[in-house]
Amino acid sequence: MLYSALIFGFISSLHCVGMCGPIAMMLPVDKDNSLKKWIQIATYQLGRVVAYASLGLLFGILGSGFFFAGFQQQLSIVVGIFMIIVAVVPEKKFATYNFSKPIYSIISKVKSKLGSQFKNKTFKSLFLIGLFNGYLPCGMVYVALFGAMAMNHVFLGSLYMILFGLGTIPLMAVVVNFLKSTSFTFYAKFQKAIPVLMIFMGILFIVRGFGLNIPYFSPSTMNLHIQSEVNCH
Repeated sequence: MLYSALIFGFISSLHCVGMCGPIAMMLPVDKDNSLKKWIQIATYQLGRVVAYASLGLLFGILGSGFFFAGFQQQLSIVVGIFMIIVAVVPEKKFATYNFSKPIYSIISKVKSKLGSQFKNKTFKSLFLIGLFNGYLPCGMVYVALFGAMAMNHVFLGSLYMILFGLGTIPLMAVVVNFLKSTSFTFYAKFQKAIPVLMIFMGILFIVRGFGLNIPYFSPSTMNLHIQSEVNCH
């Protein structure tokens, strides 16, 4: 299911353009030197991917716990259902619930650190801007983290989030660099496709959890390392 991380990353980039686009446009990059500018933007993107990788590592640890407990298939189904719910329920409805309240003080510190880095033009500052940006609350990242947890492995959880981060880069880079000369009418049209694509992703995770013995999509229970019943040959 690792390929789904890239797909979901691209889907999320349609949302990221609106949320993270303004931050990317404010990056203290050298506008007179194209090569240096792209290296600086790549440094910022690297920071975001590192943030996602570290979060994926934590959720990969949680997922491995479910794996050793024998709940890997159930977890995949739950993650798929969660994705579909997020796609169907209006975003404004979720906004009424402050899921970040328990860690509000930490988020405030992250925002403060993020703001202070815009004063510098060093590669370190650009990396830190990307890093702190990656730690800011985002609904799409939350969904991706559940996908990372469903990988049932520490390393694969981190790799899932790395691929998710890489998937967000292409569209963001294009839109941010051509934002001033491009209308947002196309963006509004693509936004409507996000729920449909998320439902498709959710179905993939659900099918995976059913263990239908479909190669690459839904491995059978026999192929899992831990099973609910003893399998004797």
